[in-house]
Amino acid sequence: MHCPFCCHDDTQVVDSRVSEDNAAIRRRRRCPACDKRFTTYERVERALPIVIKSDGTRVEFDRSKMLSSMLLALRKRPVAAEKIDEVAARIEYQLLASGEREVRSKWFGELVMEELRKLDEIAYVRFASVYRRFEDVSEFKNLINEFDQSLASIARS
Repeated sequence: MHCPFCCHDDTQVVDSRVSEDNAAIRRRRRCPACDKRFTTYERVERALPIVIKSDGTRVEFDRSKMLSSMLLALRKRPVAAEKIDEVAARIEYQLLASGEREVRSKWFGELVMEELRKLDEIAYVRFASVYRRFEDVSEFKNLINEFDQSLASIARS
């Protein structure tokens, strides 16, 4: 494993443990050249479904693309990196559990929105506004009213 700081070609594993979601092995590493520490995750490579975009093109599922869009919505929000990793792992699990070889991007986007909704309300609204291409304030109001109504129905249950 190359050091991300100095590019030294060998690093030492300091600690290994199973991640909280049991989907990966978390390894703390140390570079003997620059003495910096960093974390890596080892995951099983799985055959995730192809995502069919709205224009009909098919692309491979890309965890890093999903994470970058989630991180953009979560920017400057008080959410721990471990929680974000857990959400990403849950989304991947749901993709695998669907048993489908292909999934529509609309279904996938709704899945990401639902997970963000559980994680952080502001990130959910941010993601939804871009994903659903809001064009005016009334669409924000409608989304927030929807959110409030679902919270009220949960509180009554």
